[in-house]
Amino acid sequence: MTVHPDPDSLEAAAWLATLEAALSRQDATAAARLFGEECYWRDLVALTWNIRTVEGRDGLADMLRATLPRAQPRGFTLTEPASRNGDALEAWFRFETDAGRGTGHLRLRNGLGYTILTTLQELKGHEEKSGVTRERGLEHGAQRGRRTWTDLRRAEQAELGISRQPYVLIIGGGQGGIALGARLKRLGVPALIIEKNARAGDSWRNRYRSLVLHDPVWYDHLPYIPFPDHWPVFTPKDKMGDWLEAYVTLMELNYWTSAEVTGARFDEASQDWSVEVTRQGQTLTLRPRHLVFATGSYGPPRELRPPGAETFAGVQYHSSKHVSGEPFRGKRCVVVGANSSAHDVCADFWEHEAAEVTMIQRTPTTVVRSESLMEIAFAPIYSQEAAAKGIDVDKADMIFASVPFRLMADLQRPVYAEIAARDADLIGRLNAQGFMTDYGPDGSGLMMKALRTGSGYYLDVGCSDIIASGGIKVKPRAEIARLTGDAAILTDGSEVKADVIVYATGYLPMNEWVAKIVSREAADLIGPNWGYGSGTRGDPGPWEGELRNMWKPLRHPNLWFHGGNLHLSRFNSKFVALQLKARFEGMETPVY
Repeated sequence: MTVHPDPDSLEAAAWLATLEAALSRQDATAAARLFGEECYWRDLVALTWNIRTVEGRDGLADMLRATLPRAQPRGFTLTEPASRNGDALEAWFRFETDAGRGTGHLRLRNGLGYTILTTLQELKGHEEKSGVTRERGLEHGAQRGRRTWTDLRRAEQAELGISRQPYVLIIGGGQGGIALGARLKRLGVPALIIEKNARAGDSWRNRYRSLVLHDPVWYDHLPYIPFPDHWPVFTPKDKMGDWLEAYVTLMELNYWTSAEVTGARFDEASQDWSVEVTRQGQTLTLRPRHLVFATGSYGPPRELRPPGAETFAGVQYHSSKHVSGEPFRGKRCVVVGANSSAHDVCADFWEHEAAEVTMIQRTPTTVVRSESLMEIAFAPIYSQEAAAKGIDVDKADMIFASVPFRLMADLQRPVYAEIAARDADLIGRLNAQGFMTDYGPDGSGLMMKALRTGSGYYLDVGCSDIIASGGIKVKPRAEIARLTGDAAILTDGSEVKADVIVYATGYLPMNEWVAKIVSREAADLIGPNWGYGSGTRGDPGPWEGELRNMWKPLRHPNLWFHGGNLHLSRFNSKFVALQLKARFEGMETPVY
């Protein structure tokens, strides 16, 4: 065992040794007694073959009784000196199970366990080849009938999905599908990505001209190949598209463009899928074992068609179809919604000198200045300063993952109290224009809204100042009651003249893609994704403790949801890939 002689490390190591002794005896009750009355064990695939958080001593004991006989966790060893953070002693450790090796994080309070995170990092006997175990490549020397790397790569591309079936079929070739495809490639799992656009990266290129990532570069890396150190803090959408396309090539992913899944049927007897794919005018039937929906965080656009829509003489479309405000120069533009896409579309119309831009806002929006979020929320773990302190993206992801959902809102409230003080002038000017703001129903701010509903916020990259200056008008507490030939009549009785109406009304859950492609019954069996049962608006109970239906086995066999922003896609792609790899190798994966 690695020994760190400082008192904090000795205390953490002794606690882990006592935990390991209880686990080795299969004594779940004794293990649970090492924790305080308030305690949390978050497990990412290591013990539960699931993404699961259990709470309280009874919850921990129940989970351990179910998983210990097969998992046999052991070898708990500190990987660096422990440290103090407020009233908690924190420690990083490694461990192993019968199936694999993992890393974890521990918090002790008053000598008792408070939170523990266990994550599976690799499967024994099925480790990724890297460093000294990397593949040698083609051998030097004379060789008749030599097949070059190009020959082998072309053969693989020609065969997979045609003469040889993929084990995993991934629907969606954006960042989520690409990250998962890269993980599976490294693990030797035959996977094929289906993308409806003509090129990898078009899911970014095809969006409106002014789009730039709102999250900073340190938060947005892909697995294995980080952005170079000159990369801009905020990535323009076309640059992101080019990076994704290059990544697909460099990671040698099997990726079909101009292809669309039109239907899928699961065979209960064979446990395989029959998937209809239209590709470049041809219809093909693929037979993967597993089907992954990697279509972003959500499903199809939430289309709105108010009464009288057929009489409106202007242009109407969902914000997902917005490309540029250029065609509407000098026009009267109305945007329904007041979250991220609505702000970006409004700003685009304003930049292209629309005659009038009006935002229709139904409920309050959490607005945070980009600079404030960067300096207060991101800086501790996702920033140049954090990297200089040794917190790389992988460690930052683990720090974020170590906090159970039950504790997140309380930790975010002081962050947003500080942000509220810093952004008070902007918020005051927005409110003076009628724009409604809040920091969530419990003051926990933007991140908790993102995790609960994926909506209700805007990270200000310029539009808020236009609104605060009166350049974009706001109609608060209102919705469209009906349309006329040249106007929207709102629920407050007012009329807004319009030549174009953009519905920035969000998206349906991912299971609506399942309804379109598999069946309504399968979609209803699975249920919606996202949110964790917080009981707040848009995220009803019961309490889940993890994001619904994301990155873990669903109620429908051999069907998976993968997605999220670049951070969540990057981090969780590892755990989806390890679950699929274990099944590919015929390992037992009892899900708790």
